[in-house]
Amino acid sequence: MTTALTHPAAADAVTALSGPGGHLMPSAALSSLVGVDGSDWARFAAHWDELTLDTYMADGGTYRFRRYGQFDLDPASGELTLLPHEPYRQETDVNPLNGGIERTFDPLTESFATDPLLRSTLVAFGRIFTEVDGTRRWNVKLHPYRISASTEQAGQPAPEGRHRDGVTFITSLLIGRTNVSGGESGVYSDSDEHLLTTTLSEPGDLLLGDDRRTLHSVTPVRPVDAELPAHRDVLVIAYTAR
Repeated sequence: MTTALTHPAAADAVTALSGPGGHLMPSAALSSLVGVDGSDWARFAAHWDELTLDTYMADGGTYRFRRYGQFDLDPASGELTLLPHEPYRQETDVNPLNGGIERTFDPLTESFATDPLLRSTLVAFGRIFTEVDGTRRWNVKLHPYRISASTEQAGQPAPEGRHRDGVTFITSLLIGRTNVSGGESGVYSDSDEHLLTTTLSEPGDLLLGDDRRTLHSVTPVRPVDAELPAHRDVLVIAYTAR
């Protein structure tokens, strides 16, 4: 595997994050960077069938399924350490919808936390972000989400609207789309300049952003065929300098 610092996909990400602050990395580029293929993404996607209902949605929605966990990462050595499970908290100035309380979600399963695709991806992203701003150690918070949709209830990937997460860098990694339309992602500067819009569509499509300088949003998802299950699976990963 070509290292994160010399691979062309990593170099492009560093350039974009050092400049405007947002970057789209297509699945083929990410797969090359971390040394995986379509069969690896298909295997990895099975973890999303083990997510559990998010019962903290202040909008009353029952469309979001998730788990939560966090790691300590030394990007230079690639040492990645799963941290003890604890509640997740955001303040209301960051998350006006669901912030201000401690939310206790089910932890990552052991098979998810030790998945080689996950670990390679987390290290590669950490090295990219370190190249951008020089941080030597990262706290990495993982949020695997399944956003379901039905004719009775649209799925809301970002129910708080255009927002930031109060971290250093934020990523959204598409795992899969099943029978849904919508889910268009937008990235904006602090001065409301539109930086990019994309609909993540292939497993491994990745959106990266400097959360200190950009805001992001995702439009609702709705079923294409009302008679079939419909959902959008993503892995949101937040990197905060330690």
